[in-house]
Amino acid sequence: MNIDLLHKVTYVAAIGCLALLVAGMLWGQGMASPQGQYPQGQAGQYPQGQSPAGQYPGQTQPGMPNGPQATATSQVNDEDFAKEAARGGMAEVKLGELAQEKGSNETVKEFGKRMVEDHSAANGKLRSAASRENVTLPTTLGKKDQKTYDQLSQLSGDAFDRAYAKNMVKDHQQDVTAFREEASNGQKAAIKEFASQTLPTLQEHLRMAREMQRTVNGGAKGNKSGGH
Repeated sequence: MNIDLLHKVTYVAAIGCLALLVAGMLWGQGMASPQGQYPQGQAGQYPQGQSPAGQYPGQTQPGMPNGPQATATSQVNDEDFAKEAARGGMAEVKLGELAQEKGSNETVKEFGKRMVEDHSAANGKLRSAASRENVTLPTTLGKKDQKTYDQLSQLSGDAFDRAYAKNMVKDHQQDVTAFREEASNGQKAAIKEFASQTLPTLQEHLRMAREMQRTVNGGAKGNKSGGH
């Protein structure tokens, strides 16, 4: 074989081996990098130097709050819930007594009676649960509930019926939401159990309140008791 030709073949072979060696080294480095774990053409969709999980720094999912914040929002404050439930329960009893006294529609009177019975029982269960968890409950109405009571006490007849029914729908919508949240995410076992056991009753109250509101707003007076 011609010596020059042999040198050329040897030179080309050496260059080829060197190219393969360099390519292998670059490929190995790429596999070790965060983006290198994804096939070429996919890594480019993520910001440089970040893996899919890291494309939103400090976030668990795109558009979601940071991890610690997401955990915090899924929890409830059991003590605050218990205190608010106690205030609400006392208000339902007092307003129920007022409905029996001032309501002109028999449906309103019956609903008020049911509120007194059910919420008196629930208030007792809440006191027991709070005692087991060393939570001190309020013994008087909150300012908002007292204001509602004072306003309703100034009404009578159809005006009272409509205002009371509207208030009961609104209150029980809020109650169902709060009790459902506590039943799902409460941390204190006794209070969480109280919420779970009471939730079905509140859902039934909400259904009844909506029926009452339809009755008083629709002009169906039922059996009036007179005097108002």
